[in-house]
Order: sequence, then structure tokens, then C-alpha cells
Amino acid sequence: MIVTINKQDEKTFVVLDGRVDSSNADQFQKDVAPLMEGDNTDIDIDCTNMTYTSSQGLRVFLLLQKSVSSRNGKMVMRNMDPRVKEVFDITGFSNIITIV
Repeated sequence: MIVTINKQDEKTFVVLDGRVDSSNADQFQKDVAPLMEGDNTDIDIDCTNMTYTSSQGLRVFLLLQKSVSSRNGKMVMRNMDPRVKEVFDITGFSNIITIV
């Protein structure tokens, strides 16, 4: 998993490339930890190249969403592969996280 983070004005852009699974979920959480504090209230996550997420990955997305919501921000995940989106739908995460 490659995580690229760029800040532009008031919005933070995250690009995910690869799989989020048990082998890298801890590192993924460390990569996005700075986004869970400070002025990173609006986060746009590009999932074009995210090919899979496990329950550990879902947990990190939920932590990030809760953090953003607590600071009155908005997190959007976009360009999600239909198979990955199905995981979000089945688990109910698509009711919690904005997916476009």
C-alpha cells in the first residue's frame, strides 16, 4: 500500500495505491494519523488504485471518519472499485462514509 498525502488550501488529498490488509493496516494508520488532528478537517481520498480492504483497513477508515466528523469536517472517498465498494456496502460503512 502506498499512501500519498497532499494539502491544498483547506483540503487534504489522499491517494491510495494497493491493498489495505492485515500486513499493512498498522502502517496505514500511522500514515494517516496526522490527519486525525489539527486542521485537516476536509479530506478527499482517491481510491482509484485501492484494490482491496480488510476489516483492519475498514477500522482505520472509521477512525479517520470519526476524527473528521468530531472537528466538523467532511471526508469523501471517490473512484472506488465496485468490489471494494461492495465491502463498504455490506458492512454498512457506506452509510457512515461519503462515497462518490
